[in-house]
Amino acid sequence: MTPPPRPPPFDVDVESEKPTFGNTVPGSSSVQLVSLKDPDVRLMLQVRDDDATAFEELMLRYQGRVLSVLRHLVGNSDLAEDLTQDVFLRVFRARKTYTPGSKFSTWLFTIANHVALNAIRRRKRKPEYQFVSVGGSSDRMPAIDTTVPENSAMMPTRRLDHKEMRMTVRMAVDTLNDNQRLAVLLNKFEGMNYADIAQVMKLTPQAVKSLLCRARTNLRTILEPYIERGKGLGARK
Repeated sequence: MTPPPRPPPFDVDVESEKPTFGNTVPGSSSVQLVSLKDPDVRLMLQVRDDDATAFEELMLRYQGRVLSVLRHLVGNSDLAEDLTQDVFLRVFRARKTYTPGSKFSTWLFTIANHVALNAIRRRKRKPEYQFVSVGGSSDRMPAIDTTVPENSAMMPTRRLDHKEMRMTVRMAVDTLNDNQRLAVLLNKFEGMNYADIAQVMKLTPQAVKSLLCRARTNLRTILEPYIERGKGLGARK
């Protein structure tokens, strides 16, 4: 996507919540250190200098990842695609005020989290109407306890293959509450540590650790029947 010329200043419409991007007044040495460690920060610094090619490269690297996280957070593929575009528009609008204070991915997913929160809040304020569209994308995935057994019942003598297990895990993740789901997505799918997740979610690292502990317990409870069934089928072969 070619960035638009000179867009208006960055604006975040999260009620009374404004993300802090990077350190407030970092020293030049800290900026250089972050830049050396994170090649994506170097790209974003080029974007700050109006390098359209660098912006397109960041989009190529992160667009699919942001879309995947947003799809899980809002439960709707079409909305997630719109929000992904919004995220990158906000990134471009914020380029002139960008100051490296953390990894680029942490900064980016902080924006994505706020965009998702805005969308969820707006949706809660509006009455929901369900429409059935031919060929349209569905909302959140079907319940795991109905979909997976139904798909596997046709072949009861084999274990779930890798693709089915991955789908099962992702549907299990979708059953978590919003905070647990985001923490798991950032930790397991984006490889973020507790400190980075804490920055994105505006929590303490200890709170993130507790969130992930509860999420793992919930996931284990949900997935254990499928794991045990797979073991049993393997033992009978």
